[in-house]
This record gives sequence, C-alpha cells and structure tokens, in this order.
Amino acid sequence: MPLYEYRCCSCRETFEALVFGGEQPECPECHSVELQRLMSLPAAPREETAKASCRSEGPPCGPVCGRWGK
Repeated sequence: MPLYEYRCCSCRETFEALVFGGEQPECPECHSVELQRLMSLPAAPREETAKASCRSEGPPCGPVCGRWGK
C-alpha cells in the first residue's frame, strides 16, 4: 500500500497518509493541501519474525531466513 509521510507547510504537523491514484492528501490538523512529502525508510523485519514466517520450499530468502546456511 502506498503509505507516505508528510509535513504540512502551514502548521508544520507531520503525519502519514495512504494515497491512491491521483488523490490529494490534506493535513489532519488544519486541512491544508500544501504538503511536503518526506523521505521515509521501510522498517526491516525482526529476525525472529522473518525466521518464523518463511514457509518457502525454494532457496533461502536471505540472511534472516530460518533456512539460511542449511
């Protein structure tokens, strides 16, 4: 899903918004559409979660895979 982080140019509020297609997000505080989209990094999965969630029959999916090095 396209989740973006924004900062409002009017009130300086920082927030996240799901944006689909040509939608124009607005500030939840002041309802301004003058926004600056911020750079954000995706969160890396926790190692325990990645090991537990790998159900592939193929080659290991990466260094955090529970089947890595087997």
